[in-house]
Amino acid sequence: MTFPKLPAFILVAASASTVHVAPQTAPQSVFGYSSFSAEAKIEQEFLAVPDAKLAGEELKTLTAEPHLAATPEDHKTAEYVAQKFRAAGLETEIVPYRVLLNWPRVVKVEAYSADGKQLMAGPTREHVDSGDPYQDDPRVVMPFNGSSGSGDVTGEVVYANYGRLEDYNELAAQHIDLHGKIVIARYGGNFRGVKVYIAEQRGAAGVLIYSDPQDDGYYKGDAWPDGPWRPETGVQRGSVQYLFRYPGDPQTPGVASTPDLPDSARLPADNTGDQPHIISIPLSYHDAAPILQALKGPGVPQGWQGALPFRYHLGPGGVKVHLVSQQDYQVRTIWDVVGKIRGSEFPDEWVVTGNHRDAWVYGAVDPNSGTAAMLEAVHGVGTLLRQGWRPRRSMLFCSWDAEEEGLIGSTEWVEQYARPLENAVAYFNVDVAVSGPDFSAAAVPSLKQFIRELTRDVPSPKGDTVYEQWKSHRAAPDEHRGSNAPPMDNSDVHVGDLGSGSDFTPFLQHVGVPSTDIGSGGPYGVYHSAFDDYAWFTANADPHFVYLQEMARVLGLEGIRMADTDVLPYDYVTYAREIAAYIDAAQKKAADLKLSSLDFGPAREAASRFMTAAGKAHSLQAAPSSDSAELNRTLRQVETDFISAAGLPNRPWYKHLVYAPGEYTGYAAVVIPGVNEAMDAHDETRAAQQLTVLTQALDRATQTLESAH
Repeated sequence: MTFPKLPAFILVAASASTVHVAPQTAPQSVFGYSSFSAEAKIEQEFLAVPDAKLAGEELKTLTAEPHLAATPEDHKTAEYVAQKFRAAGLETEIVPYRVLLNWPRVVKVEAYSADGKQLMAGPTREHVDSGDPYQDDPRVVMPFNGSSGSGDVTGEVVYANYGRLEDYNELAAQHIDLHGKIVIARYGGNFRGVKVYIAEQRGAAGVLIYSDPQDDGYYKGDAWPDGPWRPETGVQRGSVQYLFRYPGDPQTPGVASTPDLPDSARLPADNTGDQPHIISIPLSYHDAAPILQALKGPGVPQGWQGALPFRYHLGPGGVKVHLVSQQDYQVRTIWDVVGKIRGSEFPDEWVVTGNHRDAWVYGAVDPNSGTAAMLEAVHGVGTLLRQGWRPRRSMLFCSWDAEEEGLIGSTEWVEQYARPLENAVAYFNVDVAVSGPDFSAAAVPSLKQFIRELTRDVPSPKGDTVYEQWKSHRAAPDEHRGSNAPPMDNSDVHVGDLGSGSDFTPFLQHVGVPSTDIGSGGPYGVYHSAFDDYAWFTANADPHFVYLQEMARVLGLEGIRMADTDVLPYDYVTYAREIAAYIDAAQKKAADLKLSSLDFGPAREAASRFMTAAGKAHSLQAAPSSDSAELNRTLRQVETDFISAAGLPNRPWYKHLVYAPGEYTGYAAVVIPGVNEAMDAHDETRAAQQLTVLTQALDRATQTLESAH
């Protein structure tokens, strides 16, 4: 494919373990800059620094030991990251918080046939016969779920497919009562916490969540250690916190759990509002197979059959399961690491870049590929600092802790610094940075073109640019980046919407900081298991660490370009177009649902006014004056205009009126959530009220843009 403008560089593959950049051949025009020539030189100097070999060494250090949040090994990784930040010249501090976390004391699953014969006892320890040097470390935590309830229950089993709302509704339609039952559901289709949430609502006593080989095991290809997919004993751990209600420390919604916060300010540990009361335990397909094979009852509906070699049945009947869960809930200390470079002109305007550091076990892909990429981005920025460069805006690099348990480290920090974050111009997230070669991104609409444009200037290990490779493979969004948004008529590369499941959540959806999330994907079957380790990574994801280098370049360039820009490069024309499409789709949905009293006219008119104002603002951005400070303050205000002080109905921690994780998706975004979720509930009164709230927010944003000059 021919690149539509003169490339910024020529790629030179000097060795198998690095991708170099040659000097820029010509300055280019970049939205937000009156002249890009000086910035282009700075960016070229940065792009030459991130090093593939160093990134690999950093990844190996970070993944040398299991480092569950709040453990001594986790603290060691915090000290390591802090040392790297300081070496690059960043003002660095380790920021502790005291948060409620559960660790497993006893986790037990026993299955019995109708005649009392034991069919299985687990969870089985994760193990492959050969090829994984990390699997036998005694510090590998047993399979368990963060936020699981404790108890000792026995019940008949019911299979619920993916545990989606529609799956539970199908069971109800077949008159299968879940009261007192043990639900077994497979991973996929939604956030694991949603599977437990609906099961608890419908009276289940416990939930088993297993990985079906159809979804990430041998059905996909060769299993580890022969390939990248989940082996028989591989278990996906994870949090089942009701993330869609609020993330962070369960006892302190909306309040930072700083070390000096008194216990009297905490909610009761056993009644927080965002944690299940029932037991949930993750299983491998090795342990799930005997349970599923013994199940009686009707055969499963179309689409419910997995890849285990027998016919699946719904139950109940044929098998009972005994679950024991003894969870040690305590307030434990976690450690964020924050490194700062003070801006030379606008120090109160922050550009924040973040990645979490904690892992369920080793976390080579999730999250430490992101940590290694961030460290190499910091390496590049540190080199610029030593050469005398200073960013115009302040740059913060943040290593979050306890993300896996519910986005805790980032949420507590955002709650603590909510006021100064009103001036933060962007949050750039990376989490699962590299599981393969296929770049993808998600962002608020105002930054979708920013990320597309920026990737045109970063070399790809495959040759050409990240943008061209991105355009050639068109990676499908995963459930973290999916949404219920209508398809947009756009021939350019797809940039997904931000739902939840990573640390952009508090920035965008609680305080309204424009955000992006990037990653590079591939076949990845060992998510949240003991096998997500350095051996798997070097065999399957990125043997020469060139994609770590690529992600460091993209991540660092996001921060540098945003920190130095003359005019904040928000694209509100795209934002307006997407919101108008969301309203049109909601109106059609209302007609389909026969919600005839809803009047979408005012919201449509407000979106049209916002579009007109966005076009005028875009013209000002394209030809900025010498002093753009006031224009930038105006542009930044628009995202805040979409924040509702009252928050969303039934979950006020979420305050963004355009994007939120869905109550029944957990990860994937629901657009204009107040309106759409009220319609899903057939609550016309609430839907009408939320349409009014949305219209008022659009009018606020329009008035803000109309004041731009």
